[in-house]
Amino acid sequence: MKGKGKAYALASATIVNAIALGKGSAFGIDLKLHAEVEINDSGEIKGKAQNAKCDTTLIEKCVEKVFNKFNLDFGAKVTTTSEIPMARGLSSSSAAANAVILATCSAIGKKLRSLEAINLGVEAAIESRVTITGAFDDASASYFGGVVVTDNIKRKILLKEKMQELSVLIFSPHEASFTSKANVKRAKLFKDFVAIAFEKALKKDFFNALTLNGLIYCSSLGFSPEPAILALENNALASGLTGTGSAFVALAKEEAIDKIKEAWQSLEGEIIITKTNNEGAKIVK
Repeated sequence: MKGKGKAYALASATIVNAIALGKGSAFGIDLKLHAEVEINDSGEIKGKAQNAKCDTTLIEKCVEKVFNKFNLDFGAKVTTTSEIPMARGLSSSSAAANAVILATCSAIGKKLRSLEAINLGVEAAIESRVTITGAFDDASASYFGGVVVTDNIKRKILLKEKMQELSVLIFSPHEASFTSKANVKRAKLFKDFVAIAFEKALKKDFFNALTLNGLIYCSSLGFSPEPAILALENNALASGLTGTGSAFVALAKEEAIDKIKEAWQSLEGEIIITKTNNEGAKIVK
């Protein structure tokens, strides 16, 4: 069999990190990871990522999951290219899983329901050991765009809606922070406070939830909250640590971009300016 499929999925940023409660919230942002899958008869799945140092276990596992779902026995070449900084808390793994699963479905001419596709990616991420919680919140935001509030343990979406159209500023320090190495025990010490942020998210108070969550996880994971505070001082609507770091995000109106950017230039790292995305993942024809 021969077939080729292409797709992309989004980065996402944290509103409430699910590590402490098993419940979380995230929103899609307009940075994309693209995947291309070519089917062949080799019986071997080979992955190639844009960054040659990147482990390809996850993307290969995603192709395998789709093949197993449809009882297929083929080989494949899977390639990914990404606009998303890796290991910075911006859901690069969730985006890779979603994009590869959609591209594989396109290549074999099959369809999966949205939650089936997301759950295959979550399972692949857990088996590949790139996530602690399964990142169902991140994966859902990466797939659907907009805002999601989720129960990660039950893999249930509690709330899903469009996000306000705003600029998203990302401060990405030079050092990576792998989710799989986060100190879960310390994070769970703060679960009662995270629960307050989660309740705010359920009530659609996304800005305060994001900022509160960021401050809590900075304390538990050992990050300085300075990037978030600088952004808030310069008219960000919300700002905080995303995922388990090391990046920070700020939501702002366009007129605040230059002030936040200028404030962050005193810190060592990369500044990315993008926007919220309500469209989600897509198969590319």
